[in-house]
Amino acid sequence: MIDSPRARRVLAPAAAALLCGALAACGADDSAADSAAGPGKPSAASAPAVKPPTASTAPATPAAGSPAPTLPPGPGGAAPVFSHGKRDGGKRVALTFDADMTADQDKRAARGERFDNPGLIATLRRLKVPATVFMTGKWAEQYPDQARSIGGDPLFEVANHSYAHHAFSTPCYKLPTVPLKGARADVERAFDAFRRAGVKNTVPYFRFPGGCHNDAVLRAIGPTKATAVQWDVVSGDAFAKQAGPVAEAVLSQVKPGSVVVMHCTRSAAPVTEEAIRRIVPELRTRGYEFVRVSDLIAGR
Repeated sequence: MIDSPRARRVLAPAAAALLCGALAACGADDSAADSAAGPGKPSAASAPAVKPPTASTAPATPAAGSPAPTLPPGPGGAAPVFSHGKRDGGKRVALTFDADMTADQDKRAARGERFDNPGLIATLRRLKVPATVFMTGKWAEQYPDQARSIGGDPLFEVANHSYAHHAFSTPCYKLPTVPLKGARADVERAFDAFRRAGVKNTVPYFRFPGGCHNDAVLRAIGPTKATAVQWDVVSGDAFAKQAGPVAEAVLSQVKPGSVVVMHCTRSAAPVTEEAIRRIVPELRTRGYEFVRVSDLIAGR
């Protein structure tokens, strides 16, 4: 849990360098970021029913329709922030995948650029790896069949990554900006897109584009009763040319309770599926169990 404003705004230098690459795959410029990153993932009024904030809820079971657990709100009703699970709660790790599309990428998709990665999803299924997919509303609109398939699979849960991957605070990798007064509506618009696509297993978590946030925007999305989700392991899969360094980055950072950020976009993260084929067997050899973010939050 990021437990201070300073901690939410400042990443460790080593992680920041990796994060710059990771966020570029989210549709941002690949220039260095000049602002801090935080987590995010809200649930909206238009999302499926959200259980009252509690950290003691039993693990989510999307197939059974159980509501996912959330954390208690922060000061002034701000959205709480989650970055990793218990360090002493056993060897559990959550792989998360950002399915990004920005507002200007529709035309690129129409020309044949692929922002999906069905091979990655197939590999996760074959290896029986639970995962949390942070999806933009635009991605769900572009790939409704895939969004519905992911959201209907009990292995996975679908979380919110905004509607069109605009920044919720600035500066943030030169992304276009969502006005503060429009922050909550943007989150709700993404959940609306999920519902129109027929996505089930939607959980009340939100990841800020670029990870960028501040106290004001946490308060702005607080009424959604969502938990903002960050990460503590940066894979560096964005624009990576080789899977080996990505796998090594993950394997060298993972700790009990870790949340790993990766991507589900072929054009921006083409080696992620290959990296997963290396990461999963090795972590299982080390005794790790793969879980969803909801399972980590439930165990807090």
